[in-house]
Order: sequence, then structure tokens, then C-alpha cells
Amino acid sequence: MRTDGSQPNIVFILADDLGFGDLAAVNGGLSETPFLDQFMAESVSIEHQYAASPVCNPSRASLLTGRYPHRTGSIDTLEWRGLERLALDEITVADVLSGAGYHTAHIGKWHLGAFDKRYSPRQRGFAESVCFRGGGHDYFDWRLEYNDVPVVSDGRYLTDVWTDEAVAFIERQRGGGPFFLNLCYNAPHTPLQVPEEDAQVFRDTGLFSEDVSKLYGMIRRLDFGIGRVLEALEKAGIEDNTVVVFTSDNGPEFMSDYLTTPTHTERFNSHLRGSKGSVYEGGIRVPLLIRWPEALPSGETRSFMSHFTDWFTTLITIAQGGVPQDRVIDGVNLLPALQGETDELPDERFWQWNRYSPVPSCNAAVRSGDWKLIYPEIPEAMKVHDVEWLQVSMYEPEYFEQNGIMLDPDPHRTLSPPAQPQLFNIAEDPLELTDRAADNPEIVRRLKEKIENWFDDVENDRARLR
Repeated sequence: MRTDGSQPNIVFILADDLGFGDLAAVNGGLSETPFLDQFMAESVSIEHQYAASPVCNPSRASLLTGRYPHRTGSIDTLEWRGLERLALDEITVADVLSGAGYHTAHIGKWHLGAFDKRYSPRQRGFAESVCFRGGGHDYFDWRLEYNDVPVVSDGRYLTDVWTDEAVAFIERQRGGGPFFLNLCYNAPHTPLQVPEEDAQVFRDTGLFSEDVSKLYGMIRRLDFGIGRVLEALEKAGIEDNTVVVFTSDNGPEFMSDYLTTPTHTERFNSHLRGSKGSVYEGGIRVPLLIRWPEALPSGETRSFMSHFTDWFTTLITIAQGGVPQDRVIDGVNLLPALQGETDELPDERFWQWNRYSPVPSCNAAVRSGDWKLIYPEIPEAMKVHDVEWLQVSMYEPEYFEQNGIMLDPDPHRTLSPPAQPQLFNIAEDPLELTDRAADNPEIVRRLKEKIENWFDDVENDRARLR
């Protein structure tokens, strides 16, 4: 950390549904990510970085607040029921950094309040914002908000729009005070749309399906855009005094039946079990790269376990701001561990996600040291009963702005009993192949109790929103 009292700039880059195995440096060149590969060589990598949730908006809520998603009200992706909304009494990292003298901007996907201006980025600590506020969007026929003013597509590819806006923002900061840029690409989230030249690179190999060719093309375009952002920092002469973080909001989506045409994008993910939506490693373990030339080494890997809630406290510490004291903050400051000074960090983390209201013994997990206990999914709790509203949400948001959202957080449904929990030793079995529950009943009992206590805690916190 700097000792001269000056505050570094911060650029936080978040990809959408990009998996642990999607970088070419990890997958042996299946994808094409030269700029991120070079960035990795210049950064500290965290080997066991976990998202806060296996789906989009709950993870984003934790990144901005340092709190488990259940505390924040942002519990599911269904914006037509308001389940993605970040509660209005939450304090975001942008709120804190604004108070610490930073100029703040959000560019890209938001997904923390789609149909009410009170939930827009400009009301959550960001002085500037270019975004769409829902969960998914067309990459060519887009409708964005520029500082809350609607703007329709000019024909550019949406990933390029985010890059253009980020580069322009950085250029405007020359000679000014410190800034915080929250750059949230929606690639490679569906729909699978990309300029033909990017997909053709992968079609020509004959190795991939059409869907995977498009998706790797989307990642290729994303990588090029990130390269432009990094170049803009260099051209502005602020590369050394800028903290740049790159990660993804959850694991890769392997199959989507939300859209008119289902997509199938099964691909290399370092052989991790599970994918987006699952609390197995493949759904929640994500890449994390952080570069800060003035304070961190380059090309090193840290093996400690970190969680999205940690980045709130870490970024505020880097910015020399004050962490709120009037609420539970679940994350910790990672900076000493990133600098190699200590590896003493919390060794327990929790996850739980299902559709609509949370079900405690469905798709839930705790990792305590090397042990990880998982409650498998309850099938009925994972089903979306009103998916027909997705298209309205994406392309006709005026409907909800004029008529309001569905206030009932739950459909009528009957759930099967929960399955028996599974137990894995992540140090010995990182691919979660061997269930050790039968041989370790005392560990199972202890971790079940931890999940139950954690769930009661975060749900009691969320009760203020009801």
C-alpha cells in the first residue's frame, strides 16, 4: 500500500458467466485471450477465488456491499418479481469511495434493480452511469441508459460499447483526482451473439459446436476490449497507480433453455464439477487477477481462499476509506495476503441459491478449511414458473415501469424433501468426485449445524426488508 498518502485509481472489470477454464492460459489455447493472458502474467492470481453465488445479481450485490446476498435482498435473477433488487438501505463501495474523494462510474450490466429509478447506479453511489439495468440484453438491438437517459442502439456491438465508454471515461480523468470505474461486461452471457469474424476463428478449427464457437468468439471480443482499456491506462500515464481487478460473477453457463432457441455451451472448465447455478466448484469458483504495479508483485499465485464479500473491504482499504461500522460486513481485507505478508484469512464461506425465496437445504454449501458440505438441488426449487416474463423484462421494460412488478416473491409450488448432504475434501479432491459423508458423520453434523446457523443469521438480517 502507498505510504505517500495518495489514493490509487481503481478499475474493477467483471465478466458475465465466464468460467475458470475460459482463459487461454488455463485451457491450453482452446480460447483466444492474449490480452488477459498477458494481464495474468503482470498480476497476482488467486487460486481459490469464490463468487458469492452461482448466478449473476446475488454475486454483484456482495461485490458492492461486502455482505452475503441474502442480507441485501438481491437473491434471484427474476427482476419482474423484484428479487434482484439491492435493498435501498445498503451501502455500496461506490458510496464509500465517493465519500473518500473518488469520482465513480458504472459502465455495463447492472442487474440490481431494473424498473425503479431509486435502484439505478446513479442512486447507489455512482456519479456517472452507462448501463442496462436488467439481467440480459441483445448485443446489437440494445437500449441503454446514459445517466438515466434512454438511448437506443446505433448498430455497434454491445461489448464494444462498454469498451468505448470505459476508454472515454479514463481519458476524461487525466489530471483529475482518483477514480473508481466499475466495468461490468455482459459477455459471454446469452444470447450468443458476436460479430462473424470472431466466431469464424473457432468454426475454422473444426473443434467446436456452433454455440461454443460463438461463445469463444464473444470471449475473444471481450479480451480485445479489455486490452483497449489497459492500453488507455498506459496512454494516460496512470498504469502504475491504478489497481485493476478482473473476475467473473459466477461459473460458466453450459445450457440455457430460457431463450427461444436453447443453447448448449459445454466446454473446458478445468474439469471442475458443476456450472452456473450450482454450488459445486464449477459454479462458484472463478478467475481473479489483480494488478497494482506500485504495491503488488507480478506473475504470482496466491493459494488462500477468498470470497466476493472480501473485495468491498479490500477496495475501501486500498482507497483509504472507512468501512461502515453500523452493519455486518462479511468480508475481510485481502491486501496483506495479496502482498504475501500473511495467509491468515477466514477459512469458512457459505453459499445458497434457488429460485424465488431461499430454501435452506437446497443448493447450499459451506467450505470450512479443506472440507466442503453440499446440499444438492431440490428440483422443484430450481424451476422458473413464469419465464414468459423474461422477454418482456428485456425488451419491454415500460410494462413494469407503468404497472409495477409482481409483489408475490413466490409461485405456488410443492417441494420434495431435501437430499442427504454430500461431503468433499477440496484439498484432496478438488473435482468433488468422492463423497466422504458416510465415513465422517461428525464432520457432516458440524457443518450442517454451521449452514443452519448461517442461514438463520442472514435470513434474520433480510427480514427487515419484508
